[in-house]
Amino acid sequence: MTSPSPVDDDRGCLRLVLAVPLVLLTLLAVYFCWAVLTIRPSGSWDDDAYAGIALACVLAIGAAGAVVGVWLLPSVRRVMGWWWVGPAVVSGLVAVIRYVGAG
Repeated sequence: MTSPSPVDDDRGCLRLVLAVPLVLLTLLAVYFCWAVLTIRPSGSWDDDAYAGIALACVLAIGAAGAVVGVWLLPSVRRVMGWWWVGPAVVSGLVAVIRYVGAG
């Protein structure tokens, strides 16, 4: 009778623990991406709206970068698939496109 490998035993728990920061940061990136897409300036004179768009872009890109940074750690990559960073990366790319288009 063989027992399961100790590495296999803790992967589920480790995945659950590591999922918390990845999910929270992804939710932040998606929220700020939503803000980026929904803020509409009233005109070319609406500097506050443009500043809000730029701030939301920077925060979405920062949150997406943090997700990628956490995922790049070898211990995280070992138990978390690449698809965990997909939504955050897409949100960051949308924010980059909006930032370039708004500026």
